[in-house]
Parts: sequence; structure tokens; C-alpha cells
Amino acid sequence: MTRSVRRTRRPRRTPTVAAAAVAALLALSACGSADSDAGGGGAAEKLSGTVTVFAAASLKESFTALGERFEQAHPGTRVTFSFGGSDTLAASITGGAPADVFAAASPKTMKTVTDAGGTDGAPATFARNRLEIATLPGNPHHVSALKDLTAPGLKVVLCDRTVPCGSAARTALDAAGVDLTPVSYEEDVKSALNKVVLKEADAAVVYRTDVRAAGDKVEGVDFPESARAVNDYPIALLKDAPNAAAAKAFIALVRSADGRRTLTGAGFVEP
Repeated sequence: MTRSVRRTRRPRRTPTVAAAAVAALLALSACGSADSDAGGGGAAEKLSGTVTVFAAASLKESFTALGERFEQAHPGTRVTFSFGGSDTLAASITGGAPADVFAAASPKTMKTVTDAGGTDGAPATFARNRLEIATLPGNPHHVSALKDLTAPGLKVVLCDRTVPCGSAARTALDAAGVDLTPVSYEEDVKSALNKVVLKEADAAVVYRTDVRAAGDKVEGVDFPESARAVNDYPIALLKDAPNAAAAKAFIALVRSADGRRTLTGAGFVEP
């Protein structure tokens, strides 16, 4: 006789029960998300207002472009710049000038501000820059090295010794063993370059980024001693920044891949 085996069948979960379980999970997920947002971990804060940036003169073209990009990405914001010699900007900051961000052309200049307790957190190096000789278009005086700048009758300008461009130029000249007395010392790199653009000088020792920005108004001459005088560019959020949230976002843009592309396109070197 064949015995029949009786199988016990598991009860099937009804669609209603399954749907209820999914709904409960979604509700828990929504609560967790809401808690995360409340704690600052959710959607990015909407930025607004003005960001005031004090930046070395050599950053004018690249930072202006990044400022426009920042404003497009954050409607309701405005980026204003004060470009100049890093030492002058540092003195303004330590003297109480209201600003959100400081981007200097040397760590030494930034140290003036950090030593005074003027930064919120440690500065970060975001770019490097090297020197070139800027000559008149076509290089009519055939300048090919730093020693050529001592030729009789050649009018040469340098940045003031107190600004990073001038300090770097002095380091390069010393490395080349060249004793040069310029016809003038200029307050920042743009002023030095402008002397050549206006044909008030035959040559100037400036950053290669400024030579590139000038286009066909000058001609650049590289020299090996520039490798001995590479300047690091640090950037920092300033203490008591009036618009700290937007300032942090601008610094993030400068240090982003997009920022690096803009800076290297202008002739800067990645740190």
C-alpha cells in the first residue's frame, strides 16, 4: 500500500502585508534623512551675499574668471576683489580691513597675517609660480639670460623687495651672480610689467603668468635660475570673515579640479 505524504505549505505573504513593510521602511528612511538634514548633513546651504577676496596681483586674471564662475554657480552671491602687492594686502588685513579670503604670493607674506591671528584655520597652498624676463615685443635687445639685463643703457624694472615677486627676483639674481640696479622698483608685479607694456622700460623680471596674460604686448624669456625662486601661493579663510560660508565655498572652488585647470591654464604650476 502506498502511503501518501502530506506536505505542510508555508503561508504566503499577501501583497498588502508586503506593501505595509515597504512603507514602514520608507518612513524610517525619511525620518533618518530628516534627522540628518537637521544636523547639517543634508542639502548644501544656499549661499548669498558678497565675498571679499584680497589676492596677489598676479592672480588677477585667473581669480576674476573663478569669481565669475562662482557667481554663476551661486545666484545671489557677488565676489569682489582687491588685487595688489601681497605685503600691502597683508598690512591692510592686520590693520582691520574687512575681508573674507586672503590669497598671497608667498608663505612669508601669509605668515604676517597668521602670526597676527588673522586666519581661521591653517592656510593651504593652491598654486606655484615661476619668474620670466619680460622684454619688448620681438626682444630687440636680444636678452637671453639674467646677465644680459646689465647691458649698458638697458632700462630694467623689478618688483619692490618687500613683495614676493621682488624677493623671488633677488633670489634668482643672486643665484646667477648678477648685480643689477633697476631704474625703478614697482609696488607689485602688474606695475612692473606695465612699464614694459608702455615701453617705459626695456625689460622686467616678473611672473610667467603675467607674461602670458599680457599676450603679444611683451615677449617672455625663461632662465634657469627661476627654478631657485619658485613661489608657493597659500590661501586662507580670514578670522571673523563677514561671509564665512561663501568664503569657504570660494576657497573650495579655487582648490577644486576646475580651479586647478583655470590656474594651470594661466601658467601656474600645481603644488
